[in-house]
Amino acid sequence: MFLYDLGIVTISFFLSHFIKYYTISFIQLKDDIGFLPILLFVWGSLLYYFGMYRSFRVKRIPEVLLIIFKTCITSFIIFGSIMYIFKITAVSRVFIGLSFIISAVIMSIEKSILISFLQNIRRKGFNYRNILIIGTGKRAQSFIDFIRDHEQWGMRVIGLIDNDPTKKDQIVNGHTVLGCFDDVTAIIHEHVIDEVFFVVPRSWLSKIEPLLKILETEGVPVRIAADFFDLKLARMKQEELSGMPLLVFESTPDKFGQLLLKRAFDIILSGFGLIILLPLITLTYLAIKFTSGNPVFFTQERCGLNGRIFILYKFRTMNIGAEKQLEGLKQLNEMSGPTFKLTNDPRVTKIGKFLRKFSIDELPQLWNVLKGEMSLVGPRPPIPSEVSNYDSWHRRRLSMRPGITCLWQVGGRNKITDFDDWMKLDLKYIDTWSLVLDMQILLKTFPVVLVGDGAK
Repeated sequence: MFLYDLGIVTISFFLSHFIKYYTISFIQLKDDIGFLPILLFVWGSLLYYFGMYRSFRVKRIPEVLLIIFKTCITSFIIFGSIMYIFKITAVSRVFIGLSFIISAVIMSIEKSILISFLQNIRRKGFNYRNILIIGTGKRAQSFIDFIRDHEQWGMRVIGLIDNDPTKKDQIVNGHTVLGCFDDVTAIIHEHVIDEVFFVVPRSWLSKIEPLLKILETEGVPVRIAADFFDLKLARMKQEELSGMPLLVFESTPDKFGQLLLKRAFDIILSGFGLIILLPLITLTYLAIKFTSGNPVFFTQERCGLNGRIFILYKFRTMNIGAEKQLEGLKQLNEMSGPTFKLTNDPRVTKIGKFLRKFSIDELPQLWNVLKGEMSLVGPRPPIPSEVSNYDSWHRRRLSMRPGITCLWQVGGRNKITDFDDWMKLDLKYIDTWSLVLDMQILLKTFPVVLVGDGAK
C-alpha cells in the first residue's frame, strides 16, 4: 500500500506537469522532474507518521480522509518552506499546489473504495479473525456487543474464559464459556485463535500474568482493554518511555500536528503583526509618554502553561502606583471570584480608557506570543494571586497556553460577571479545541475590538 500511494503521488506529479504545460507555461518535464523525489519522501514519511499503514481492519473512511488531509496540508507547508528557504523559483507554486490536490483527491477515492470493499467482504464472512475473550463480566459483555455492532471489522468471538471453573459451558451474551484460566493452553490448541482480548476487572490484573506468559510463549497476540477508570474528561492513549509501556490520561488537546501548526501560525502572525502595527505601537508609546510619563509599558507576573510564571507586557493604562490602590476598591468589584473588574475604575487614565476600549493596550503581548509564553488564542493569563484562590476545577484552564483572545472575549468580553461562567468558557475552549476554532475566534475578535464591545 505504501508503494501504491507513492505511485499515486508520482502519477499526480506527471498529471500536474502536463496540465501546467498545456495551460500555463511550456516548461519541459526535465525542469520539474528533480522535485519528484522530494515529493515522494515528504508524502511517504507523513503518511507513515500519521498512521496510514497501521491495521485497516477498524479504520473508518473519515479517519483515513483526515490522515490524507493532514498529510497534504503538512507536506505542502514543508515543501513550500523548502522552496522559500533555498529560494527555489524554477518550479511554480501553482504546479506544486495542483500536484498536492490531485494526489489527495485520487488517494481519497482509492482509500474509500478499498475500505468499502474490505468492509463488504468481511460482512460476507471473509477476511475474519477468530478472537478469544478473557472475562465474562459487564465490561466483557459490552465488548461483545461492540464487536457485534461492527461486523465490518470481521471479528468472530470463539468463546469466553472465566476465572471460575464452575462457569464452564454457561452462555454469556450468546457465547459459550469454554473454560477457566487453567484450560487456556488446551483451548488455543484446539481452536484457531488469532487474538486474545483481556476484558477483565482491575482485581484480576495480578491473576492474568501467568496467562500472558503462556500466550507470549505460544505466539498468540494479546490485547488488554484498559478502560479501568470511569474518567469523564481525560482521554487515554498508550505511549512508550524507553521501552516501558505507559497508559497516558490527558484532558488537554493531544493533536500534535495541529498544535505544531498553531505554534507556527503564532510565530508568523505575531511577527508580522509587530512589523505591520509598528506605526500604531510607536504612536501609542509617544501618546502615553507625553500624557502620563514613564513607564510606558506595564509589566506583571502572570501564570502561563501549567503555571509557569512569565512577564506579561501591556501598554500602561493606569496611574502610576495603581496596584497599591486596589485594596481600597475591592468592595466595588463587579466580577465574582478571585479576579477584579470595575467599569469606571478611577485608576485608569484618559488615554488608557481609549486604549482599553479598542484593546490597543494588548499589542505588546504579541512579543509574549513570539517568545512562546502566550498564543494568539487561548485562556487569558491570570496573575499568581488569583490562581492561589482557584478551585481545583478552575486550574485546568492552565493546561493550555494562555492567549491574547479567547471565547470569553468574543462571547461578551467583560459583560460576563460570573467568574465560574468565564472559567466554563475557557474549559469549553480546551475540550473542543481545533485550529478551525482558533480561526473562528480570531475572526470574531476583530469586529468585537473595532467597536470596543464590552471593554472595561
